[in-house]
Amino acid sequence: MFCKHSSLFQRILGHSQLDKPKQNYVKMLAPSSRVSAYLCKFITICESKIALLKQPINSTNTKALLSLAVGGFGIGLTEFVIMGILPNIADSMSISIPKAGHFIAIYALGVVIGAPFMAKVTGKLSPKKSLLFLMVWFTVFNTLSAFSGNYWVMLLLRFLAGMPHGAFFGIGAVVSGYLAKPGKAAQAMAVMFSGLTVANMVGVPLGTYIGQELHWSYSFMLVGISGIATLASLCYWMPKQSLEESESNESPGSSTGIKSKKLWALIALTTIGTGGFFAWYSYIAPLVINVTQLPEAYVGYVMIVAGVGMFFGNFLGARMVEVFSAQKSVIISLLSMTTILLINSLLASSHIAIYIVSFMVGVITFSLAAPIQISIIKAAKGAEKLGSSMNQSAFNMANASGAYLGGLPMIFGLPVTYASVVGAILAFTGACIGITILYSQKSAEKKKKRKESFCA
Repeated sequence: MFCKHSSLFQRILGHSQLDKPKQNYVKMLAPSSRVSAYLCKFITICESKIALLKQPINSTNTKALLSLAVGGFGIGLTEFVIMGILPNIADSMSISIPKAGHFIAIYALGVVIGAPFMAKVTGKLSPKKSLLFLMVWFTVFNTLSAFSGNYWVMLLLRFLAGMPHGAFFGIGAVVSGYLAKPGKAAQAMAVMFSGLTVANMVGVPLGTYIGQELHWSYSFMLVGISGIATLASLCYWMPKQSLEESESNESPGSSTGIKSKKLWALIALTTIGTGGFFAWYSYIAPLVINVTQLPEAYVGYVMIVAGVGMFFGNFLGARMVEVFSAQKSVIISLLSMTTILLINSLLASSHIAIYIVSFMVGVITFSLAAPIQISIIKAAKGAEKLGSSMNQSAFNMANASGAYLGGLPMIFGLPVTYASVVGAILAFTGACIGITILYSQKSAEKKKKRKESFCA
């Protein structure tokens, strides 16, 4: 009987994945061969279950992505709500509206300077700590903006409030890729950017109404509340682990990614190409009032329709990445933007067409968000956080340049519809840059294949 149990014990040990020291320890604990055999088998099963639990879950962390979306909502709110309450701020501070417009420009400057600076400052922190640091900064200075009583204090606070904007979206875009299940990085980025689109649909109209009916300071308090909500969601929902990105992102070879010609070409594409949207969006009020000849109150409705388009376009762009490549998606969107802006310049006088075109411009513009961000992250290999943050700076440079260039035709006495023509030219130029990048990449791949075949 003992021999029978002994042979059974040996067979189980032979198939067990326990190492020798563990097997010997089991023998010592349970002298009986039968007990030792089944104890050994039980330990093996437990270890396999524990190993299975330690494996990464092959699903998207939706709650963590929603925490990024809440942050995107707050950032979108503070960036765009000021445009609707600018006259109220000007009256409160006894300054002209053009002078109050400096608060918009200085915020954009804060984004441009702050994006690479903040990315460097948070370079050695884990993604969760980086995002928490940026959101604390964002919440503090936006809340303080509500209590600024004069021009210079407000100017300083708006600059400081803009600094974490680009880095939050830049780091968030990289992190969202790690939070997504394989092949769904674009969809994950779309969830993050959806906060920005919801801000344009709901947050900005609500913040504008509150600022106009009560006091402009309440609009910034609303931004502060959204910042606190983001901090809470990041604390509870964002994973604690480094998400693998923080270990590789600041590697010794990170400077190679920043020096990439493709990266800088893509940043130029963002700056020029998306400037087409801002050339149109910056002059939407005079377009609706003077060309479409709708009452001033209807400007808000047109902007809401454009915001709805942005929401759907955001997810359309993510889907395009899955069907086409990221770079091809960017080119398709920019060529589509060129077309729709030219159509806008011809049909802007129509009461129906203005809503349809505004919706389509919103769809096409935000269909760029995920594809361009993914292209940037791939091009900035080894410096993903910095590259991604710099792309957010490029969006804000596009905001400034698009608004400036779109206004030039009016200086020379041309109608406001020519702002859309300028926008179409900028979008087409961006598409040409994208085509050049794609062609250069394919040429480089062909040369590499020829070299490999020659060596073989």
